[in-house]
Amino acid sequence: MDTAKLEMFDAEEEIVQGEMNIPNQPNNSQIGQPDFNTLNEPIRDTILRDLKAVGVKFAYVLFPKEKRTLLREWDLWGPLFLCTFMAMFLQGSPTKDDSNDGGPEFSQVFVIVWIGSIVVTLNSKLLGGNISFFQSVCVLGYCLLPTTIALIACRVILLTEQSVWLFFVRLVISMVGFIWATYASIIFLGDSQKPGRKALAVYPIGLFYFIISWLVISKTR
Repeated sequence: MDTAKLEMFDAEEEIVQGEMNIPNQPNNSQIGQPDFNTLNEPIRDTILRDLKAVGVKFAYVLFPKEKRTLLREWDLWGPLFLCTFMAMFLQGSPTKDDSNDGGPEFSQVFVIVWIGSIVVTLNSKLLGGNISFFQSVCVLGYCLLPTTIALIACRVILLTEQSVWLFFVRLVISMVGFIWATYASIIFLGDSQKPGRKALAVYPIGLFYFIISWLVISKTR
């Protein structure tokens, strides 16, 4: 019985622990004698390889079925890009009378996204989640992609003359992005919590994406 429990614990540990995989390296390579060295790799190849890895993780968020790769091969490049992109598009634009359009400042959006993801991650850890801090931040950041897509669509709609009907269109788009982002994050992070505490972990995740979606819908210019 103890052996079965130990094997189950080792399997869970393997899923949630992060890894940095080195491509084109044989399994029989010895420590201290790497077959692949990124220090000698051209900068162009390094950038393309990292961009490809980020694109693959974006695909996992759009179609949230495969769980392990996003957790094991975590990074913060995608979340940083999405956070910066949203902050640039959501920040208030000054007008001639030195007022703004009601949108938040760049730093405010940046802080809301990162502090919010950190708070959600700490809540998950305090509830006994078996996932590392940076893995959780990575998932929450990458799952901003649906909300970012909703932001782009709403910005396109704002280029036309506004009406009540278009406001409801923007509202529906924002809510779809909110539901999509929340669902994807739950798919990736749901198994890290004990069954009796999943609701306590899911609520802050939904609140986090709801606040971001509210910033998207409240942007009026």
